[in-house]
Amino acid sequence: MAHAARRKLRRSLASGELVVAPGVFDGLSASLVRRVGFTAAYMTGAGVAASGFGLPDIGLVTQTEMTERARLLTAVLGDLPLIADADTGYGAPLNVIRTVREYEAAGVAAIQLEDQAFPKKCGHLPDKELISTAEFVVKLRAALEARTDPDLVVIARTDARAPLGLGAAIERANTYADAGADVLFIEAPRSIDEIEQIAREVPGPKLINLVTGGLTPIESTRRIADLGYAIAIQPSLPLGAAAYAMLTGLAELAGRDPAPLLPTKPAEFFDLVGLAEWSELGDRHRIEGV
Repeated sequence: MAHAARRKLRRSLASGELVVAPGVFDGLSASLVRRVGFTAAYMTGAGVAASGFGLPDIGLVTQTEMTERARLLTAVLGDLPLIADADTGYGAPLNVIRTVREYEAAGVAAIQLEDQAFPKKCGHLPDKELISTAEFVVKLRAALEARTDPDLVVIARTDARAPLGLGAAIERANTYADAGADVLFIEAPRSIDEIEQIAREVPGPKLINLVTGGLTPIESTRRIADLGYAIAIQPSLPLGAAAYAMLTGLAELAGRDPAPLLPTKPAEFFDLVGLAEWSELGDRHRIEGV
């Protein structure tokens, strides 16, 4: 099944048609995405953290936990390609090599790696930190060499837009393309103009992340396709809808007004699973000078 799913994704990328991949995080969400008839699914790290472990997306979930979730999802999806978030690769280049091997064995069709420093944060939260371009290129090349199936797609994500600006993010993306990444992903452009600039200045297949309530404007899939993007992920849509329904139902059961509980931004959603508490712990145990 894994080889068939990878070939399907490769064919989709070669066809030039936009791949729309909703976020999946458990067996039910994967089953529904398959039943509705999408051509791919996206294993959202934020969704796995929140739904599987009751944690915010701030680097608390391990490679082993993510690999197990990927294995569950591919079993449900069958030959439907799974694009899998692998955060920073969970360590140094050696860790990245093991991550690629484990994800590949779990049956994913694509693995996504990013240039944030560890611990990473959701791409639509503030105060992200980066590793150097050169350091990420080493990790990216390690990932490319580690795959045994050449059809496994390696996606290189840069989070440079927020700390360094769009120009630096585009420069990083093009460097990662030169290093061999199959798909380029600039996280969190802030406007339609920025989405269009990325489309013009980053050649090759590109991925865009459309997060409900996030920093990037939600553009229509037709417009995204016309701009030449290869993949549009919607990681938060299914989980957000599920959380809305659960909060509304539970508030009704408790006789409460659900409105104050309903999140409209990623940070508000993560507060439901302890972002404020974990952030306070991080500040309390911060190492001076780091």
